[in-house]
Order: sequence, then C-alpha cells, then structure tokens
Amino acid sequence: MVKWGSSAAALALMCVAVPLAAKDTPKGEAAAASPGLPPAMVALEKSLHPQSGDVRIPEAKAVLHLGDRYYFLPAAEAKRVLVEAWHNPPETGDGVLGLVLAKDTTIFDNVWGAVISYEDTGHVDDADARSQDYGTVLKGMQDGTEQQNADRKQAGYPAMHLVGWAQPPSYDGVNHSLIWARELAVEGDPANGLNYDVRLLGRTGVLSLNMLASMKDIGDVRSAAQSFGRSVSFEPGGGYSDFNASTDKAAEYGLAGLVAGGVAVGVAKKVGLLAIFLKFGKVILLGVAAFGAAAWGAVRKFFGRKDEETI
Repeated sequence: MVKWGSSAAALALMCVAVPLAAKDTPKGEAAAASPGLPPAMVALEKSLHPQSGDVRIPEAKAVLHLGDRYYFLPAAEAKRVLVEAWHNPPETGDGVLGLVLAKDTTIFDNVWGAVISYEDTGHVDDADARSQDYGTVLKGMQDGTEQQNADRKQAGYPAMHLVGWAQPPSYDGVNHSLIWARELAVEGDPANGLNYDVRLLGRTGVLSLNMLASMKDIGDVRSAAQSFGRSVSFEPGGGYSDFNASTDKAAEYGLAGLVAGGVAVGVAKKVGLLAIFLKFGKVILLGVAAFGAAAWGAVRKFFGRKDEETI
C-alpha cells in the first residue's frame, strides 16, 4: 500500500468554525476527472461543502469576508482533508478551525491552501511596531534551522535551510494585521518552498492563516495574503481596540515574538514553524498551524518527507 500526501502536524487549540450567511460555492470537476485518484479520495472531494461569503469563527469572535474569490471548508471537513487527503497524522487536525482555498480549485490541485487557527495568547502589544528588529529574528531562526539539520540527516531526511524573507514582516496598524513570508530550501530539491504567514490581532488573541506553496507561486500567494489581511473583522467586544488592561491578560511577547515563533512562543518556547524535530519517524512542526497547500506532492518535498512509503 502506498501512502501519499503531505506530512505536517502543528500545536493549536481545538475550536470549531461555523459559517455565517455563507452560500454554497460551485465545485469543479477536477477530482472526478483526475486520473489516478483512489475512489475514496474522489468520494471525499464530493462530500465536501465549500462555502463562500462571510464565515464566522466563533472562538475568535471574528468573521472572514471571503467574497467569491475563495471558499471555506469548516473544521470537521478541513481535518478530513488534512488527515485523509493530505495524509497528515491525526493530531494535525487539533486546533484547526477551517481551510481556505482559491475558487475553482479542489483539494487535489497544485495550489496553496490556508489553514486557520486561533490562539488565546493574550493581547499582543503593537506599540513598538516600527522598532522591531526582524533582521535579528531572521538570524535566530536560520541558526535554529541549521542546528536541526544534523538530526534530520541522521533520520534520513534532507537538510533544510531558511534562505531568508520572501517578504519581510510588515504590520498594518489600521487592520492590526502582521504579514511575512519565508523562503525555504531543501537539499536536492530544485524548487524552493514558500511559507506565508498572516496574523490578525484581536482583543486577547491571534487569528492565524498559514499558507505553504512554491516560490514560483509567490505572486498568487502574496495577493491572497494581502487580501486575508484586510478581509477579517472582529465582532463587537473582540476587536483589538476593545482590550482592557485592567481585566484582560497580555501576551508574553510582541510582534517580533509572533514572527519568531507565532503563538507558540508563549506555549512551547520554541522557534516555531522551523523548529522541526523528528520523532518516531514523523515530522512534527512546533508552532502555530502552518500546513501545506493542496499540492500534497510539493508539501511532501518542502518538509523533506521520503517520497513514498510502502507497507
């Protein structure tokens, strides 16, 4: 039996996404028409209920305004895609609120997918947004990545290198959104990987949208990331400006901490996405949810998974 799909897992809290005034999105026929897909995967694709329009994320007290450019799969279906279609470990679904993809694409198309999660981190102070030293953050992340390569090679995985910023961190003080992207190189892979991160700051937590793709797709992914940074609104009482210092908790870190490791800085005290540890033959990503695109083959390469496993 051949296993196929992406390989990633992340630490996050369990929550559920529920559509608000959502409408059904027409589904393409790519899954049914794609040769080589197992019948179970075709059935999975047909069982999904993509939604567009406004989608409510109750645990985050937020609404995604997707319009008709993207579609949303709720938590239960997103977890099935991650585990059954993209062949992640079951724990990958922990903390996933939903999955967003571009319209007219399926879960098997070679495109990006944005995994949504939320962490009750406490209020992240953006007062020093202009003075953040992201160059130092990048150097620390690069050093941490290189330190893990010996373990990766010993376990039979190729070394991975953080090339640098594909987009330096930028903060939108109006929408309270922080966006950045990293370029990743895996030894033996001619195509570099692209990891885009979008963080929306709320009253006492951070809504996260993470995308993984190839550098060749940076234009499309950048456009989607910028759109996501402007398309989220928090409900009354849950917005950034609703923070009450006398009653609400504050985060243990600022914007640089989000970039260095996302919400995991206060949870796991690790570097984040790039703090990769090999345990029991699986690739475990410590940090906020940062899953692959529907391009399960590409994701497998980006994370250094052995091409095929046969049982």
